[in-house]
Amino acid sequence: MNKAFVREPEFDGRGYCPRCGALGVDVSGETLDTHILPAARPRIGDAAWFCSFAGCDVAYFTLLEAIVTTDELHAPVYPKDQLAPICACFGFGRDEVEADIRDGSPQRIRALLKQADSPEADCRRQSADGKCCRGAVQRLYLQLTGQTEQ
Repeated sequence: MNKAFVREPEFDGRGYCPRCGALGVDVSGETLDTHILPAARPRIGDAAWFCSFAGCDVAYFTLLEAIVTTDELHAPVYPKDQLAPICACFGFGRDEVEADIRDGSPQRIRALLKQADSPEADCRRQSADGKCCRGAVQRLYLQLTGQTEQ
């Protein structure tokens, strides 16, 4: 069939990483300003997506396939680097989740979740995906305790 008669799919507002195909998380310009090094920042406008697939080296991308890789960021970000803080606002990382599991009580996680609801939380800027760490911390806890697949 001639391509002239094939209808293009409608844009549904989602962005997919041009390198790995993962569904991106839309981020604001202030998130991009916080994380991207000045030399790479002009490549990405104010509308971009974060690729949260840990195995992909693309951090941010646009629909026109402009990309910023993890080595073009000010610092390592979670989940791209498993040693980076899961919560960039309060420096909470994998070590704290593992300590809660060893102790048999998620006391550190509970304290973090209270902090995440406080005015001091600045997720929109500090988190690489511009979102609260709550879901990522809970997913990691469930994975490490064997309650979900890795």
